[in-house]
Amino acid sequence: MNYEDLEIWKIANEMVLQIHQLTINDIPKFEMFETGSQIRRSIKSVKANIVEGFGRRQYKHEFIRFLVIALASNDETIDHLKTLYLTKSFTDREKYEQYLSRLEELGRKINRFISAVKKKHRS
Repeated sequence: MNYEDLEIWKIANEMVLQIHQLTINDIPKFEMFETGSQIRRSIKSVKANIVEGFGRRQYKHEFIRFLVIALASNDETIDHLKTLYLTKSFTDREKYEQYLSRLEELGRKINRFISAVKKKHRS
């Protein structure tokens, strides 16, 4: 098994691609370098921290630490998405609701994964 087999990594990877396209195609050009840059970095951080945590999975506390960072970056991504929508820089309601729903699902799955690691990890 490697990190690409993790459902949370698969969803994070999917969202990296969707958020990247959003910032290229669906927001004003000035936002590409402001909130667009922030949202791209935060969603990439979710995926990267899942990978780094998985790489340290032999050490329970390290694994959990990176998963918690991934969860925080996911929350940050949600906040950036909401900001883009509330400021009307991103106006596609259907995509907004789809992305928001998927990010919220990812957050729940990361939380459940953290709980499972806490319970089942070999010490």
